[in-house]
Amino acid sequence: MKLFLMGSAAMIAVAIPGAAFAQSTGSQDFEDSIVVTGAKVDQGIGGVRIPDSPKAKVVLTQEIIERQRPGQSVNEIINLVPGVSFTNNDPWGSAGGSFTIRGFSSDRIAQILDGIPLNDSGNYAIYTNQQLDPELVESINVNLGATDVDSPTAAAVGGTVNINSLTPTDDFGAMASVSYGNIVAEGSGDRPFHRVFGMIQTGDITGHGTKAWFSASRAYNKASFSDYGKIEKNQYNGKVWQDIGTNGDFIALAGHYNVNRNNFGGSPASAAAFSGDKSARFYNVSGDIPCTINTVANPGIADQTNSCGTQFERRYNPSNTGNARLSTRLTLTDRLIFSADAAYQYVKANGGGTTSAYESAFAQGGNLLSGYFNGSAYFNRDLNGDGTLGVDRNNDGVIQDYTVTNPDGTRTTVRESDRVLIGNPSQTQTKRWVAIANLSYEFDDNNRVRLSYSFDRARHRQTGEGSLIQLDGEPTDVFPVNDPLADAAGNILQKRDRKSYAILHQVAGEYRGTFFDDLLTVNLGVRAPFFKRDLTQNCFTSAPNGNVNCIAGGNVAAYAAANPTFAAPQNRVYNYDKLLPNVGAIFKITPEISLAGSYAANISVPGTDTLYNSVYLPSSNNASKPVAETSDSFDLALRYQNNIVQAAVTGWYAKYKNRIASAYSFECDCSIDTNLGGVKKYGVDANVSVRPMDGLLLYAFGSYIESEIGADVQTGPTTFAATKGNRERSAPAYLWGGRVQGTLGPVDLGAQIKRTGSRYLNDINTFKVAGYTIVDLDLRYNLANLGLEKSFFQLNVSNLFDKFYIGSFSGGLTTAASSFVNYGSPRAISASMVVAF
Repeated sequence: MKLFLMGSAAMIAVAIPGAAFAQSTGSQDFEDSIVVTGAKVDQGIGGVRIPDSPKAKVVLTQEIIERQRPGQSVNEIINLVPGVSFTNNDPWGSAGGSFTIRGFSSDRIAQILDGIPLNDSGNYAIYTNQQLDPELVESINVNLGATDVDSPTAAAVGGTVNINSLTPTDDFGAMASVSYGNIVAEGSGDRPFHRVFGMIQTGDITGHGTKAWFSASRAYNKASFSDYGKIEKNQYNGKVWQDIGTNGDFIALAGHYNVNRNNFGGSPASAAAFSGDKSARFYNVSGDIPCTINTVANPGIADQTNSCGTQFERRYNPSNTGNARLSTRLTLTDRLIFSADAAYQYVKANGGGTTSAYESAFAQGGNLLSGYFNGSAYFNRDLNGDGTLGVDRNNDGVIQDYTVTNPDGTRTTVRESDRVLIGNPSQTQTKRWVAIANLSYEFDDNNRVRLSYSFDRARHRQTGEGSLIQLDGEPTDVFPVNDPLADAAGNILQKRDRKSYAILHQVAGEYRGTFFDDLLTVNLGVRAPFFKRDLTQNCFTSAPNGNVNCIAGGNVAAYAAANPTFAAPQNRVYNYDKLLPNVGAIFKITPEISLAGSYAANISVPGTDTLYNSVYLPSSNNASKPVAETSDSFDLALRYQNNIVQAAVTGWYAKYKNRIASAYSFECDCSIDTNLGGVKKYGVDANVSVRPMDGLLLYAFGSYIESEIGADVQTGPTTFAATKGNRERSAPAYLWGGRVQGTLGPVDLGAQIKRTGSRYLNDINTFKVAGYTIVDLDLRYNLANLGLEKSFFQLNVSNLFDKFYIGSFSGGLTTAASSFVNYGSPRAISASMVVAF
């Protein structure tokens, strides 16, 4: 009998040859040359490693990744890392969730795949349900609070998550996985989950290092809480690899394509209404389902819509995402190495619901217009086929709803226009090119330098086309952009219409050296990013919060003259640059004890929403120029490691400046996205693992996280939100956890626990969300005794004790407790059969 007691997320180790720990090929190669020591403990314990590098890093490998539920999101898996908090919206990894590192929100964290950024190029969001299948992840390297010098990211003040895909094997092989699961909680009913995954490894097909793997997967599950909705996910991946010589040189081409079709979900409850009563979790969507939309078309009346198809849970959030990635390493001389990573990415996605569109035109001073005005669609076209746009009740020659004042002073809306229900989500299409090149030179065994250049160009097209709704309330196409609705003249209506280019040119340099017989390792780096945001707004901006009116057809000049306070369609260019040092050192006090410290300056450029909101103001107004957030991150770690005990204590401090949020600005006498000043964050991460003998491992970890907002936020000419000294919203106060794994013959049994401390809903700290504890189990029966060395049956139970808690939420400066929140994932069980050879 062998018993393994293993930590949930952090074992102390350093890089080993061939381990893809760093963001780019150049960073990986540069770090490996210095960090490798060859000690047995460097391999980590149970698939978790802490490289003995200047920066605070934690690496998870397949050994721990494959113990998690097949198909699970990468971000849920790294919930096992100290300082990381992820709240999953479903048990299966397909519905997204909220994510922080050391209290920094996900839009301030860079997520990387094989050196290529995955964050949205506009708002820097991380879409956790669109990540690489976990079976294909060789390792996940989490940089806590810092990024590598060649990282091509515009949002990394909070750290980076580096996902490294598998390297093809030299031997032919295959793997197939079939999973079935269900939510098993009081009142849940039948909510099945199905998933299949397959992969083929070609092996070396030429005898000269030509090898590849190809995979496909499909997952399906019903909505976690409501009686309506489903999630379907299909993913296709491949990687072709060619060794070049025998010194580690190679060239590789990889591809990824992910298709998600999912309804919105969450909960019907607000933060204040959450009582912890489990019977409230599972609910029926309001209205009758199935239902029929109002299709009565009567030329004698103003036809109106009903509620069929308008429920939140009937909205869709579809996405088609893909990328092609190229990486290479070439030894030019015995001391000079060139490496490069390049990628093309494509995104087609939307999110949103329905609207009751007017068939009539929008009338303003005799000017009849089609388009979106004040949040409503006006088509100036007969959509329902009754031959009219409505009824001219007051005989003024214009069909348009109007209000009248009753004798008692109340007001009544008189309906003249026909109304038709249409789908109108917010559509985004992105085409992105990324390239990273590194040239490293080794002066001798103890000194090495590298120069790097990074390029990132994303074309970000954001529109808002409409589509008709079927009789049962379902959209005719989840992507209205495929066949958008137009007015009578053929002009396509848009609720938003903007195009932006996010461009980065970055140069960086880094030196690594070892001194005093390798007792001291020094890292000196600097990067100089040059960001450009080229924005074209094709609509009129009507308010500082970014509200727009978009004209499809009509006299645009007359509309502009009638609305002089609106910002006309225009182009603006914003530039950001900063010199960012990145330094650190490791000192070996004894062979077992090391002291590591690092400092990194980081930057997060304003997202497109913030920049488009500022278009409302003249470019001469200072409030129209939000500046970038910056941070200074300091880490100091004491680490102890030998073959029996591994332990680390890391203290950290981060201060970021120019925090962006909506607040009052004197420059415009309005509320607009602006810079609020500084925020201090600090805390401690600690972990310890003990291996007194082969087959016996024990680990635990904990994190304490504190934040402090530097000043009150002005909300009006004389009013302030009381934020000074408060904690930032969404940041847990503490985290702790652990993992236990034991083996008895062919059976492996694992258990892991994660405690997440309380969080605030808003920055004024008026509502605290309670902390929660989740326990997961995994049971594996290995089939080696049947001659199937790599095959097994695995059972996963998440949220074993069915803890009911508030999971993710959209907090804000003064978010009220009446705001809706998402429930945390209920208890779920899945069984998987994995056959591999």
